Amino acid sequence: MKLIWKSIKLVIFCKLLKMMMGIGLLVFSIFMFKGYSDYKDALEKKPLAQAMEEIVQKPSYVSLEQVPDIYKQALVAVEDHRFYDHMGVDVIATGRAVINDIKAMDFVEGGSTITQQLAKNMYFSQEKTLDRKAAEMFMALKIEREYSKEEILEAYINSIYYGEGYYSLREASLGYFGKEPWDMTDDECTLLVGVPNAPAVYAPSVDMEMARKRQQQVLSMMQQNEVLAEVN
Repeated sequence: MKLIWKSIKLVIFCKLLKMMMGIGLLVFSIFMFKGYSDYKDALEKKPLAQAMEEIVQKPSYVSLEQVPDIYKQALVAVEDHRFYDHMGVDVIATGRAVINDIKAMDFVEGGSTITQQLAKNMYFSQEKTLDRKAAEMFMALKIEREYSKEEILEAYINSIYYGEGYYSLREASLGYFGKEPWDMTDDECTLLVGVPNAPAVYAPSVDMEMARKRQQQVLSMMQQNEVLAEVN
């Protein structure tokens, strides 16, 4: 009798598991469809070439060659250390983020690549929803198909927010340090790289102590990713 009851419970459990997986797949499909629709709508309103050109035309625009190597190395180490290996979406980072979000029952980790962040800056809001995340991923894949890694990184550093109304690396370096990006010291570069994570907290003008703590995290991540540099 016990064996029969165990078998019945196993059958019920398997059916419930299949049903939950089916519901999960359906919900996932709905969000992906909505995200794809939003992605297509965004491109219809503003073609990708136009969105990229708007960044290039900014008065504060700087080329990648004008940016110190340590800044570029630190940026990739902190924001997307597999940047040169993926095609716009980091499956490993995304999977880890999903697991952590499920555990916390909230959006505590994004897993966004530099390309996804660029897509968000150009087209989408800061709203954290699954369909917006899907739209961001579709746009990132398109960006990677049409632009080189160097062009993507260059557009990114000219469009991210550093606090205090600074929406590019040059605006931030002039605003915080009174100097052009190419004149920044290693210390200033690694300090500035940490700011976009939470400008209201890490901006040097807000709290230098917190900015320095964030800088230590940046240096630690550079070391973890084998980016070696002496900070002056």
